[in-house]
Amino acid sequence: MAAPALLLLALLLPVGAWPGLPRRPCVHCCRPAWPPGPYARVSDRDLWRGDLWRGLPRVRPTIDIEILKGEKGEAGVRGRAGRSGKEGPPGARGLQGRRGQKGQVGPPGAACRRAYAAFSVGRREGLHSSDHFQAVPFDTELVNLDGAFDLAAGRFLCTVPGVYFLSLNVHTWNYKETYLHIMLNRRPAAVLYAQPSERSVMQAQSLMLLLAAGDAVWVRMFQRDRDNAIYGEHGDLYITFSGHLVKPAAEL
Repeated sequence: MAAPALLLLALLLPVGAWPGLPRRPCVHCCRPAWPPGPYARVSDRDLWRGDLWRGLPRVRPTIDIEILKGEKGEAGVRGRAGRSGKEGPPGARGLQGRRGQKGQVGPPGAACRRAYAAFSVGRREGLHSSDHFQAVPFDTELVNLDGAFDLAAGRFLCTVPGVYFLSLNVHTWNYKETYLHIMLNRRPAAVLYAQPSERSVMQAQSLMLLLAAGDAVWVRMFQRDRDNAIYGEHGDLYITFSGHLVKPAAEL
């Protein structure tokens, strides 16, 4: 009678309710307790800490940054520019660059224009001096560039400064004196002279002068106590006065 009663009591009471026996948590047969207690086996702890965690999916929270991000604000007012800093020391010289390609040929330039000046005039009619000083006029124009020589006044007016070569040729008159000056402005630069003779001859004088712009060159007869004359004929040209630019002042 006592044995069946005890068996029935063992089935009805839980394990922890038995007097004198330590309580132990219920352990499933297929997996360890949740979480394992102090009485769990080492194999159960390892299963819980290792294999069980490896098998479970890991859940990570995801936060949408676009939801938390606000709208873009307006641009602020530009601040004042700061003060310039001190100039730094010069850097080292860089390496020489490569030689560039040859450029295209440029358009042709204007032709070099060289200055010219020349005259050559003559007188076909003879002339006797009637005054102490008398300018010799000319009636024949051989060369007169730019009209620089005035035939009526017998003067060449320089417009291109430089060195000029001048020459005067006359024919003397029988038994009369020939006395002429090649004049530079109001100053005699050279003399052509022939004494009276029974035979007429050709006389010549030449020189070089440095003329400035505006200078005048002309021929003057100079009468003293004798009759002064130069011979001429309408058919032939005995009296000539010529000059030309040798080198302009810009090239001196």
